Amino acid sequence: MAHQDFSVIYKSKLGKLPGTSYKEVVRAARREHNKIRKRSPHRQPYIKSRYFTRDKIFINDFWAHLGSKVPGDRLRRLKLFLCAVDLIRNSTLPPRAMQNPNDPNETLHQFTGMTRNKELFYVHVRENKKTGRKGFMSVFPGK
Repeated sequence: MAHQDFSVIYKSKLGKLPGTSYKEVVRAARREHNKIRKRSPHRQPYIKSRYFTRDKIFINDFWAHLGSKVPGDRLRRLKLFLCAVDLIRNSTLPPRAMQNPNDPNETLHQFTGMTRNKELFYVHVRENKKTGRKGFMSVFPGK
């Protein structure tokens, strides 16, 4: 098993979204998403990232990616939505960058975070190399 360097883990002050059913959790996540959407002056909701020097990270990519997952996996990922938004907004720690295996024109940035309850999670932000557009793609629990 690979050694995890705990100096590059963002420690979120937030915990997972409460709820046991997908319906409960998606309602809470959509509520937060709508708050972000209302603060975004344009059609595409975004959050500004401290690591990327206040660049916009668009969040609609996450919902499209989430829809491609099986129901149990959707619930696991959705519970971490608030923690992921907190990490993207506030983390200044460097992510692990790698080329997207599915698209050579994209770079994937993998951030590592920890919830308030000491649960490890990862956030993927993809960046288009040509345009510089960044999108929050995925969040998932660590092992």
